[in-house]
Amino acid sequence: MQVKKMPQEYIKARPIINKLEQAGFEAYFVGGSVRDILLHQKIHDVDIATSAFPAEVKAIFPKTIDIGIEHGTVLVLSEGEQYEITTFRTESTYQDFRRPDDVQFVRSLEEDLKRRDFTINALALNKKGTVIDLFNGLTDLQNKILRAVGDPHERFHEDALRMMRGLRFVSQLGFELEPTTFEAIKENHNLLEKISVERITIEFVKLLLGEFRNLGLEMLLASQCYQYCPGLAGYLKELEKFAELKGPRIKEETQAWVLLLDTLQISPKQVRSFLKAWKCSNERIRTVQAVLSGLQERKEGFFQPKTLYDLGLKQALLVEELLPYYQKTSQLERVEKKYEALPIKNLSQLAINGNDLLQFFQQKPGSWIKSSLEACEKKVLERQLPNQKQDLLSYTQTLLSKS
Repeated sequence: MQVKKMPQEYIKARPIINKLEQAGFEAYFVGGSVRDILLHQKIHDVDIATSAFPAEVKAIFPKTIDIGIEHGTVLVLSEGEQYEITTFRTESTYQDFRRPDDVQFVRSLEEDLKRRDFTINALALNKKGTVIDLFNGLTDLQNKILRAVGDPHERFHEDALRMMRGLRFVSQLGFELEPTTFEAIKENHNLLEKISVERITIEFVKLLLGEFRNLGLEMLLASQCYQYCPGLAGYLKELEKFAELKGPRIKEETQAWVLLLDTLQISPKQVRSFLKAWKCSNERIRTVQAVLSGLQERKEGFFQPKTLYDLGLKQALLVEELLPYYQKTSQLERVEKKYEALPIKNLSQLAINGNDLLQFFQQKPGSWIKSSLEACEKKVLERQLPNQKQDLLSYTQTLLSKS
């Protein structure tokens, strides 16, 4: 097969391949980008595989960085771009189901491609656009089949994360798992216990953001892989409901977590520990908690001014985009207008601050400052007080006289 129109990213990388070939080596574009070109999708990375060993690659190019040289990968810097050049290699046994015990560099493209995970990812492309297909990946691509290269049991014992990657590809591409490959995932799902949570989380989030999320989730449950995802083992019925949810493609990771947490009915007090188990950052956790809280209010009615204020426009819109999953219509323009109409957008816009209170009341600093500002903030947002310094000081004076 011939690719008639090479993407600009590959055209820019041709001089790299030219130099490798001029030095007497083979070199090809490989990996997911080749698959994506054939699927007419945007490519993200340009990976090059070569018969040149790492030392030979470094001898050809003046500017290189050793980013994974023990596994055959050298980063080449050229014309303001960076290219990962990896030597053809074979791998030995995998004692920990994650990393090979030994990597051997070889001169054979076939030996290199046969260690790849799925046939649609075992394609290579030369600089002229000719596809090298040694494992019928083109046929599987045409038939929308996800099939392991060679023996699927061997592939998943080499790197158990490949099972989650396979489920993620189902979600992203809408492909069907070839029966033998699916059965191997089902039989070996317990190997995910050996995989770090961080790696599982990356694949799980990508699955949730896929265009065919429902299908990916169905396969996650049918394969039993969900049992080795943090905190999901006891939620089969809820996850089945989650897999059946109808709505647009989820755009953002926070929305994916919010929708999952809401469907699982995780209590607000449990949200932090649940997401910590997935190794989510503190910032992500705070955002998810805020959006989840906003969603609960929005399902019952429209946002209160204080809720809009606390969320901010970006997070409020994240909430709004989830409403179709609850058979409600998103009102994005209304949210934007209501937010823009708020008297203040943050506490710094309040006409008074802590220094103003200290100077006016001549009192020692204390918790009264925070509580006074919060009270004024609430009154302004509810339009019960104008955002004027004197009005706010008078209101605060009244509050303090009652305390």
